[in-house]
Amino acid sequence: MTELSSPSLRIAAVIPCFNEALAIAQVIAEFRDVLPEAQIHVFDNRSTDDTAAVARASGARVTHVALAGKGNVTRRMFADVEADVYVMVDGDATYDLDGVRPMIDALLAGNLDMVVGYRVDDGADADTYRAGHRLGNRMLTGAVAGLFGGHLTDMLSGYRVFSRRYAKSFPAVSAGFEIETELTVHALELRMPFAELPVRYRSRPEGSHSKLSTYRDGWRILKTICKLFVSERPLQFFASIAGVLALVSLLAALPLALTYVHTGLVPRLPTAVLLTGSMLTAMLAFVCGVVLHTVTIGRREAKRLRYLAIPGVRHAVGP
Repeated sequence: MTELSSPSLRIAAVIPCFNEALAIAQVIAEFRDVLPEAQIHVFDNRSTDDTAAVARASGARVTHVALAGKGNVTRRMFADVEADVYVMVDGDATYDLDGVRPMIDALLAGNLDMVVGYRVDDGADADTYRAGHRLGNRMLTGAVAGLFGGHLTDMLSGYRVFSRRYAKSFPAVSAGFEIETELTVHALELRMPFAELPVRYRSRPEGSHSKLSTYRDGWRILKTICKLFVSERPLQFFASIAGVLALVSLLAALPLALTYVHTGLVPRLPTAVLLTGSMLTAMLAFVCGVVLHTVTIGRREAKRLRYLAIPGVRHAVGP
């Protein structure tokens, strides 16, 4: 008996949906084929088409989420569903589910907390994964890797496998598509073990349309990265501000200092007062960074203790 076939392992497929009536039946059918032991949950986010009815007719458990946005759906999914392994995938049928079993096997074999399916274009349609989207993804993924550490390929993938201790320790804050950024940063901040595996990314079913807006959602994701940097790396953020203010003040004060040394006079007193205020502001910014860094450490320790209180995925597998 393999680890995956253990009857003690509860696997849940959680599928966020918004107006995916043309695709959701295909996603559910693919889950039935490749992962028949999984409980399939469709979370309908205020759809105006027949998404919920189609999902229910296909045998999925349907939950309606009143608050709009994928972040709100993810928060509800992790709160409502009880499982040992969570497979999250978008309901648009763009992700090939043939790779789900290797992703779960990787989670079990490494006792990991997250496995991300990074997208590989199947090449069938040039508009499936446009060059602009790939470039934006690389830039945003690189920004997160640079700020928070870690080696990432596709931070914005909507196809992930989670352990129970990840799902139940994730304090979701985001409301919309920026939730993928928060999911990634949560794993990086707590130094959770995770892995990435390639998955085939394909075209949507004919007639269905993407809900993503390249510039609007890209801007929201960028703002989320900045907010997370301030909240999770306050010392670096405020120290950077203090350093810039101090450098500008010193460079501007140098001519005044030289004049005072040679003449004993301060010819531009208002400028000297302004530079003194700038230096005090720099010091205040640094002190704020130190104080908030201490608060952040306490928050991180609390999240880590909550995470450690939940058994790893291997504990759910029988002998």
